[in-house]
Amino acid sequence: MKRFLAPTAFALVLTGCVNFGEQPNAPAMVYYVLDDPVPAPAAASVRAAAPALLVLDTATGSFYDTDQLVFSRSAGTRGQYQYARWTERPGKRFADLLRARLDRQGAWQVSAAGGYVRGDVLLDTVLMEFYHDAASAPGLVRLALRAELVDLKQRKLLGRRVFEQRVPVSTYDAAGAAAASSLAVSRALDDLSAWLATFQ
Repeated sequence: MKRFLAPTAFALVLTGCVNFGEQPNAPAMVYYVLDDPVPAPAAASVRAAAPALLVLDTATGSFYDTDQLVFSRSAGTRGQYQYARWTERPGKRFADLLRARLDRQGAWQVSAAGGYVRGDVLLDTVLMEFYHDAASAPGLVRLALRAELVDLKQRKLLGRRVFEQRVPVSTYDAAGAAAASSLAVSRALDDLSAWLATFQ
């Protein structure tokens, strides 16, 4: 009988029918919304002659292209929170928040790139770094964003800039990291919007 049970149990483990690693008392997964928490001014009306700005979805490095919150406990290392997730991947969410922020300002006719709208200028952004630096408690959120603005009619680069934010985390956990991440995004949007205004 033992000779039969051992191969059968081994076969079940290989096929995934039995999971000996399940943790019935594991914490529940928590989903956080990356947001722009700074109160926005009332939406401005877009001028008819305002240039059409096409905003590409924000690209990210492969490690950051995930719904998991990222942290670092020592220089040159990265990890991911086990029980904390974003409701949307940060690159896509950042682009949506950026379009909404620029729409509210009313200085541009904002549209997502890739549709049927022809643009005057194109904004391309890359989220280079976005993580909870937890080397010392409670740590801080580090954000680095590269932006390029291209004149589509003249086919030339108008400007390129890297924006960096360091926002202290209030609590040494995923909730604190998520709140500081939203504040870092909001401040980066402030800086990026002010930079774009110099091209009008």
